[in-house]
Amino acid sequence: MKQKNSTECNRRSFIAKSATAAGFLAFPTIVPSSVFGKNAPSNRVNVASIGVGARSKVVNEAGVASIANARIIACADPNRNNRDRFVKVINEKYGGDYCQPYSDFREVLKRDDIDAVTICTTDHWHVPLATAAARAGKDMYVEKPVGVSMTQAIRLRKEIESRRLVFQYGTQQRSTRHFRQACELARNGYIGDIKSIDVWCDNMYTQAHVRNEKPYGETLEAPVPDYLDYDMWIGPAPLKPYSVDRCKNTSGFHVYDYSLGFIAGWGAHPLDIAQWGLGMDHTSPVYYEGSGTLPPSQSLYDTIHSWDVHCHYANGVSLRFFSKDYAEPIVSKYHYAVKSLGTVFHGTQGWIGVDREAMYSHDRNKLRSVN
Repeated sequence: MKQKNSTECNRRSFIAKSATAAGFLAFPTIVPSSVFGKNAPSNRVNVASIGVGARSKVVNEAGVASIANARIIACADPNRNNRDRFVKVINEKYGGDYCQPYSDFREVLKRDDIDAVTICTTDHWHVPLATAAARAGKDMYVEKPVGVSMTQAIRLRKEIESRRLVFQYGTQQRSTRHFRQACELARNGYIGDIKSIDVWCDNMYTQAHVRNEKPYGETLEAPVPDYLDYDMWIGPAPLKPYSVDRCKNTSGFHVYDYSLGFIAGWGAHPLDIAQWGLGMDHTSPVYYEGSGTLPPSQSLYDTIHSWDVHCHYANGVSLRFFSKDYAEPIVSKYHYAVKSLGTVFHGTQGWIGVDREAMYSHDRNKLRSVN
């Protein structure tokens, strides 16, 4: 039997370790030894972090930077304060001057010594950045949601597949034991045949980062701070006057120019579990009907505020996806712990639910027996 070289083994193990360390989903895949760069000088994988704001603290600082055979050697962010803070944290972790900051991501992608990138920017930049990274031959991890349209996502998939690159998407919940177990129980007949699913998450108002004052988000034009490259931050979105709330983390969830709203920014997580538990990753519902409410007029935040959507799969299974304010009066009639998000599978022999804290069932005693 031919002996595997250490570089190949280490690179394969990096994929699994990086997925676990940052809470990513690791797929059982066979990866060629060249996957992280044909000319890598050692077994170490060189990573660049694009977008180093709030989400990057989990993905990069707590995740990638903790992996022994990876090193973050560059970062890019149009916010100088973000860059400076990130470089300081990363270099202190490594004990040396290893990470170089950039304002323009294109300078990062030009570097031949970078094997992979993480993309933790505002949603409207996800696909353009991932596409540029793919064309530069970089493997990547991209935060959710992938993009702001299916057309974008499909184009990106073609770019990735045509270059045979490694791509990971931010469905971190799938790496958590009780989410996996709930889906296994649903898929293996624990509650009989699945007939319907309830899925919910917080709406715009209850999401912690949004001020409760109305209208939501300041629209009054203000000077652009000297630490921000505003044109680069806007990127492919329409150019609008800068305001003190426009480039905050919340804008990435609630301004339609940059996102689909909290319905996707937070709802992507419990919906992903519904897809997984149904074994429907290859498809989606074929019919949708719903209603919702919008924020007050004159708000910066202009995506959907609350919603109630009925979805139907081709096999007859129905899914109701609603914001928590609509869901709680309905779900609480049978569920004993309605949290900020959740997924509940209803079968012919009962129900099983799951959120970030625990699994739940119509029969708590029976549930204990499978733990």
